[in-house]
Amino acid sequence: MNESGQLERLYQVQQLDLELDTLSSQESEISGELKDARAQQERINNDLEDAEIALEGVDKQARRLELDLGTTQEQINRNKAEQDKNATNAKMQSQYENVIQQLGERVSDYEESLAPLYERREALTGRAGELRAEHRALRPVLGGLEDADEARIQALRDEGRERRERRAVMAAEIEGRLVKEYELIRRSKKGIGIVSFEGGRCKGCNVQLPTNVQQRAALGKLPAVKCPSCGRFLIKLN
Repeated sequence: MNESGQLERLYQVQQLDLELDTLSSQESEISGELKDARAQQERINNDLEDAEIALEGVDKQARRLELDLGTTQEQINRNKAEQDKNATNAKMQSQYENVIQQLGERVSDYEESLAPLYERREALTGRAGELRAEHRALRPVLGGLEDADEARIQALRDEGRERRERRAVMAAEIEGRLVKEYELIRRSKKGIGIVSFEGGRCKGCNVQLPTNVQQRAALGKLPAVKCPSCGRFLIKLN
């Protein structure tokens, strides 16, 4: 392959590189529908976690009060049994009655405290159930969207593999040092390592090229001529 042919082939390699860049960027471009479904799943998971944490706290408070309530009721029953057995006069009857009354008031306090906790627990249990139902309903929808996205990504990767294979064949026909230098330039110049010039201007940076640079670049000989401004290889396209 002659020197000008190598530059033309390098330009074709760059076209494949740019297509590969596009395919790579498209991999991360998920659909709005999938984004929304993922966001909905995250919201459900967060809300369910909050509901379960709150429910655990309510259950803990309720169990503590229920334990205290049970203990107090046992104390009432024990005092009533002792009253029946030991209260042989009015004074002792009065003492037992006072203790039983105080314990009864404590029972009322516990029951009053438990009532809103039971209501809160019922509400949280219902909310958690609703969220789990939402999660179950969303699962097949999200699964279908994820499968479709995986298929999309695989198709892009298959397309990329075909282009990489073509690129490898093309690059093998070009002088190795030229390809390596092109790749270095491309990495530092936003993916563009070789550009054409038109009307005396570099199409990479739009700088007016000196006449002698234009003339040498137009010959297409190696070593490849670079734009004195942006440092990219120059090629004269027919």
